[in-house]
Amino acid sequence: MSLQNLTRFARLELIGAPTPLEYLPRLSDYLGREIYIKRDDVTPVAMGGNKLRKLEFLAAEALREGADTLITAGAIQSNHVRQTAAVAAKLGLNCVALLENPMGTRAENYLSNGNRLLLDLFNAQIEMCAALTDPDAQLNELATRVEAQGFRPYVIPVGGSNALGALGYVESALEIAQQCEGAVELSSVVVASGSAGTHAGLAVGLEQLMPEVDLIGVTVSRKVEQQKPKVVALQQAVAQALELEARADILLWDDYFAPAYGVPNDEGMEAVKLLARLEGILLDPVYTGKAMAGLIDGIAQQRFKDHGPILFVHTGGAPALFAYHPHI
Repeated sequence: MSLQNLTRFARLELIGAPTPLEYLPRLSDYLGREIYIKRDDVTPVAMGGNKLRKLEFLAAEALREGADTLITAGAIQSNHVRQTAAVAAKLGLNCVALLENPMGTRAENYLSNGNRLLLDLFNAQIEMCAALTDPDAQLNELATRVEAQGFRPYVIPVGGSNALGALGYVESALEIAQQCEGAVELSSVVVASGSAGTHAGLAVGLEQLMPEVDLIGVTVSRKVEQQKPKVVALQQAVAQALELEARADILLWDDYFAPAYGVPNDEGMEAVKLLARLEGILLDPVYTGKAMAGLIDGIAQQRFKDHGPILFVHTGGAPALFAYHPHI
């Protein structure tokens, strides 16, 4: 089934070509299962990552509305904020970012290295807050202040995760289906599930294109009872925008994010080290390391529906490795 309504939405060509889908022979041998990886860590702006897919749609709308400033929010080491700031620089726009310190750490590497260092290079204006307790309201308040200064702001939600941004991962599902056609019959797809837009977009796209495939979101910040409503709401909003019905159940594993969002754990860091050692691919401590830990343990605990090939969606985040040293 096609997703032809996707073409109704304006988007910028920031990525330019499908990201690679690769077989991981050494990890597959180690785990005793065929493992593939979708390399959204190598998107071509600002050291890569999944948010660029969302920003293709969100930045297009910002330009259409005549905005001159992109406003968004996240943690100090937010991959989303880093990519938003880079896209703003690429398009000649201003970027104002509202940042929180979710760990309450005073570690200099976390406060000034990694993604935070890159924000300065992209000339983003930074405002710190005690916590993003109500990010939508906080972003709107910031936009009001920026507008009062004579600018034309466009607000991008945390993670770029609204129905428009999530269309980027419907597009990713199209790429995955095309890349697998005649080459591999996937059983399951594993992705980190945080602000929910990536997960929701994949859910809608894969239900239409590869309905036999299980999509499993490994949570990075919440238990299932808090995360599932967020993903379902976006899944339904995306489907409505595309004039589709979304009936696929949202599958979530919440065993791997402890102790908290943004705080590395041993299983996630072991997964980072394993993929680096076996495949020369870098994961991150906050999202993909924990998601890969879920994939590895899911195989060990026989949580997958069968023994077929698994695709891991690599959403990026490697710049944060430098900020989390010496945890690594």
